[in-house]
Amino acid sequence: MTGPGPARTGGLRVVLAEDTGILRDGLVSLLERRGHEVTAVADGESLEREVVLRAAESLPDVVVADIRMPPTFTDEGLRAVLALRERFPGLPVLLFSQYVETRYAAALLQGDARGVGYLLKDRVVDVGEFAQALVRVAEGETVLDPEVVSQLMGASEQDEGRARLSAREREVLDLLAQGRSNSAVAEALFLSLGAVEKNVAAIFQKLDLPYDAADNRRVLAVLRYLGV
Repeated sequence: MTGPGPARTGGLRVVLAEDTGILRDGLVSLLERRGHEVTAVADGESLEREVVLRAAESLPDVVVADIRMPPTFTDEGLRAVLALRERFPGLPVLLFSQYVETRYAAALLQGDARGVGYLLKDRVVDVGEFAQALVRVAEGETVLDPEVVSQLMGASEQDEGRARLSAREREVLDLLAQGRSNSAVAEALFLSLGAVEKNVAAIFQKLDLPYDAADNRRVLAVLRYLGV
């Protein structure tokens, strides 16, 4: 068994779980036109079974799943994804939902949040953003819809570290939570790249993130800020 990685054809190997036939077919078509190999299923049990079967040779590069699927339409997709991440640590997963469900987002982000995404279904209408988010998650980034970030922030309590952040640092961290790079943050806030780097360094310091966690400090900073 090998871990997730770039598909040999240059695209991604994707396993997609979505119970709505029209949306499922549309996503498959969208992704295949961009050179990705897609296997689609309609429920959480089928998702787990498909990934486990594939793992005998090679894990998919990324799993995409709706949160609410048959039979109860509550959290079948989330439970399937969490079970797969437990069985195959680091498996990239992108959840999407019609609504922001903060308890589900928090459950997904607990532990190692690298290679995790949560988008709203409305985001799928922007083909470019969705496709880019999929690739970033497959590469190990954390990608959250801005509305998900906003509601998680509202649901979390302020701890001492977050309270120390300045207004500008909060703006920078909000964009980091959306998966933006330093250069993208600079463009969004009309700042120089150097100014963004200084704000990011200050965020790490104020949130007491250890130097030896540098490779993952952006993710740690986001999770600390969201109270996850």
